[in-house]
Amino acid sequence: MESNAKMQRENGFTKEANLQNLAKRELANGLDKDPIYKLRLQCFSRGATGILGLSRTFRVMDDDGSKTLSAEEFKKGISDVGLDVSESEISDMFTRFDADGSGTINMTEFLDKLRPPMNEGRLSIIEKAFDKMDANDDGQITETDLMNLYSVKDHPKYLSGEMTKSEILREFLKNFEAGAPNPDGIVTKEEFINYYSTISASIDNDAYFDLVMRRAYNL
Repeated sequence: MESNAKMQRENGFTKEANLQNLAKRELANGLDKDPIYKLRLQCFSRGATGILGLSRTFRVMDDDGSKTLSAEEFKKGISDVGLDVSESEISDMFTRFDADGSGTINMTEFLDKLRPPMNEGRLSIIEKAFDKMDANDDGQITETDLMNLYSVKDHPKYLSGEMTKSEILREFLKNFEAGAPNPDGIVTKEEFINYYSTISASIDNDAYFDLVMRRAYNL
């Protein structure tokens, strides 16, 4: 019984690695791909921090909080994160999202399309986890919030004694700072969803994803 539980826990932590390997293989198969799908695969190949890293980079560029990006900012963001996309593919993606020809795109709309689709049940449990930590309801969580509420009891390295709770939490928090030139210890709701959208894509079973979230955040 204990052996089966342990195998299930370890299986949960290897699903993200499996998704990364699948994405790398698909990128290498030589077939033509839609630029947005190709960019999503590139993000998947980096694990849960891929899409998150791009969204953090865009947020840093959005000095005025308008949630819009110029063509130059869009290109620079993708380049800064180190994603392998050609100039023509970047131009194609930008043109598709600049529907009114204003020369800017809404970065939230773009990231919504880039994220793998999630059903309402999965999105709801992610939002529930975020809302539990966002104690003052300001739309963001801090490192302290996460430290108080994120459970490490299923983490293989915690179970084996390789890492302490604080070490695992510090490692986990680094994921939310991916792509941020100036880490600020703040996680927005959008960034939280971006992170878990990739975890979601690595887990086929809805009930298992629900269990992962509930156990991690004591829901």
